[in-house]
Amino acid sequence: MGKALYRKYRSKKLSEIIGQEHITDTLSKALKAGRISHAYLLTGPRGVGKTSIARILAHEINGLPYTEDENHIDIIEIDAASNRRIDEIRELRDKVYIAPAIAKYKVYIIDEVHMLTREAFNALLKTLEEPPEHAIFILATTDAHKLPETIISRTQRFTFKPVEKSKVVAHLKQIAKDEDIEVEDAALELLAEHGEGSFRDSISLLDQASSHGQALTLEHAQQLLGVPSETGIMQLLTALESPSNAIPATMQALSGLYDQGFQAATIAKELGIQLRKQLTTGVTALSSEHILAILGALLEVPISANPERYLEIVLLQSLPATAPTRAAAIIAIESEPAPKIDEPLPTKKVERVVEPIVPPTPAAVPSGEVDETIWPQLLGALKSQYNTLYGVIRMAQPDFSKDGTLELGFSFAFHQKRINDAKNRQIIADIIKGISGKSVQIICILNKDAKPLKVSATAPAAVKNAPSGDLSTISNIFGGGELLES
Repeated sequence: MGKALYRKYRSKKLSEIIGQEHITDTLSKALKAGRISHAYLLTGPRGVGKTSIARILAHEINGLPYTEDENHIDIIEIDAASNRRIDEIRELRDKVYIAPAIAKYKVYIIDEVHMLTREAFNALLKTLEEPPEHAIFILATTDAHKLPETIISRTQRFTFKPVEKSKVVAHLKQIAKDEDIEVEDAALELLAEHGEGSFRDSISLLDQASSHGQALTLEHAQQLLGVPSETGIMQLLTALESPSNAIPATMQALSGLYDQGFQAATIAKELGIQLRKQLTTGVTALSSEHILAILGALLEVPISANPERYLEIVLLQSLPATAPTRAAAIIAIESEPAPKIDEPLPTKKVERVVEPIVPPTPAAVPSGEVDETIWPQLLGALKSQYNTLYGVIRMAQPDFSKDGTLELGFSFAFHQKRINDAKNRQIIADIIKGISGKSVQIICILNKDAKPLKVSATAPAAVKNAPSGDLSTISNIFGGGELLES
């Protein structure tokens, strides 16, 4: 049976570890100076060298050569995922006082230590606090936040980081050369990108991709990973940026990717990668706020109950304001001049779209400028008719600086997602039109520094001063409701 490449090319010395120089340099200097701790904690993402460094460190502390195929009697590895109970830790605690058989130190490597039960941690705590002189513990975990602070405080902690993509590509290229694997640089870039900073995952992908026995091209790597081609993603982006025919073009590009067998989560991930590249380079027809809104929504595609439909909704909601939409069609119909009474009605049949909330014509309410002075009236209207919506939007930082646009900044993604719903944005736009007589486009962005505008909600004058019998006017503006006498 062949040996997996990630095991074949596992580092055997601290100097061979790539991408974690801030850790290997510190440990090497400590070993040379003879400063050895009784407990180490190695934390970080998967596949970045935690277990390799733990094994190398255990051997170098004892002055032993490290070979993966040999197990030393005084270096004990424990998988906490399968030995997590208090009984196993009690057994360890009892045996730790037995002197090492050959080596100077008895070293315990506990991998995935966060999997231990609370009782097991309590049993381990006393031993970590006052271990015998010949015992050393090396703990490794991907989830350091699950460890009790009492355990962490009794160790020297080393935090690993994802390996830089350029270093992963260089390492994969060297392995491919040593293994006589013919591979394109673009394919290595893709494998490294999907390894997400993990050497082990990236090497495993190379190992799998090389099994087909032919030269590894970018196309082969894409097929292996189930990743749509850059051409397909760029066609989707072009459709999103199109000022006209955007809806059919977007749906056609998306359907084409679905027909090729690509999953919605994968499409969302690759689309996010391309959008981030455009955001970084500045070469895009979309605004940065627009891109950020799309990126935030794409993150929720994989966890959606119906990822394909959710992705479609995300993309259609992100279309440029100039694209023909249902709301624009409504405005166009409402703006048609009404026929005079003494003139015959037109014979042409005009199909009208009916929405749950239809704003009155501008003449029915006082007209004004759409600026920050309208904010208290908007809050007041929402509070009286849509209390839940009011509770969310009052957390927004409004920006009226862009003509015809109201930009709402939210500190939390939940608030931004709630208001960014098409139905809720339409409600807000309709109320603003009812108050000011002007149409605005609502844009919701995620801004961690957003500060809500602290104002008191006041009902619009047209509503506040309405006579008790004029319930129809209020209902036209804010939807159905009940008028209470004060």
